[in-house]
Amino acid sequence: MKIVFDHQIFTVQKFGGISRYFSELVKELSLLPDTHIGVYLIFSNNEYIGDTAHIKHMGFLKRYNFRGKARVMNFFNKVYSILKLSSTQYNVFHPTYYDPYFLSYIDKKPFVLTIHDMIHEKFPQFFSPRDKTPMQKRALAKRCSRIIVPSNSTKRDVVKILGIDESKIEVIYHGVVMEERKVGDLTPNSPPDLPEKYILYVGSRKGYKNFTRFLTATSYVIRQLKDIFVICIGGGKFTNLERKLMQQLNVADRVIHLEVKSDDLWIYYKNALMFVFPSLYEGFGLPILEAFACGCPVVLSDIQPFREIAVDAACYFDPESEESIKSAVLRVLEDAQLKASLIQAGKDRVKNFSWKQTAVKTREVYEKVI
Repeated sequence: MKIVFDHQIFTVQKFGGISRYFSELVKELSLLPDTHIGVYLIFSNNEYIGDTAHIKHMGFLKRYNFRGKARVMNFFNKVYSILKLSSTQYNVFHPTYYDPYFLSYIDKKPFVLTIHDMIHEKFPQFFSPRDKTPMQKRALAKRCSRIIVPSNSTKRDVVKILGIDESKIEVIYHGVVMEERKVGDLTPNSPPDLPEKYILYVGSRKGYKNFTRFLTATSYVIRQLKDIFVICIGGGKFTNLERKLMQQLNVADRVIHLEVKSDDLWIYYKNALMFVFPSLYEGFGLPILEAFACGCPVVLSDIQPFREIAVDAACYFDPESEESIKSAVLRVLEDAQLKASLIQAGKDRVKNFSWKQTAVKTREVYEKVI
């Protein structure tokens, strides 16, 4: 069986959950017997595939940022994908995002679509009205052979919002990238930029991620406890509005932003007082599994996808209440027994997730559509 993937997400994401998903999926699929993988890609600056042999590509002007850089990369990558789709023999096509450019070139071959979440549809106020994602997603969901989603919660949203028959949708959980062996065997010196005590936030801070409410809630905690910081990893540098809010809250010197290579991220999980994930909505939540694998206590928004993934291995809060967020953070800080129980529950829970299992179940979906 030959499965091919395209360039889309590896063109636009340097970091991010979707490109991590496809990187790990391709890697694990390539290890399965009688499974051949092609990824139609020329240029990418994505970190997850930066030094891997399973997705061949070239970096594109990594040291330079200029307007239109992504468009240039996308042009060449799309042309290459079209040429390969038109001339190569394969059994199943799996696009890595929602651009329907390929429909004219796959010659009625089956294609499988992964819908990661329904954030654009549920929170349109956080996206540009020119964003074509909802329209493209809906069109491909109607045309594809099967849909893969990362949680039952996302499946319900797809059925309700897009009107897709649930029999067409397969729920396949993501795996975890962090290696428990590293966490268990190594005791590294803390990086020089790592405070002794900190609350960890990972990823994008835009709109539905609820960062402003999280920051406001935790500001009460770190003003009260002078030796505790907040570390934010990824998501780009703080915006002017974020810095202004930090100054207003009098915590500008206690909130740190870092860009960290994915191979080093586990150190920050392992040494954190806790990992807090305050999103209003997610399709899955990969950082939850990362924190579990690294023995980091997890504090989460009380939303359906997080309950489905973490079950009883997290302390939950109402994401729309600053008081609830603050109370949950303080509870984990002050209750050593709770913290220890969350760490153990997380280590037990993460055993249920692996990228190999994700790949095996995904291959079963491919077999159904051939």
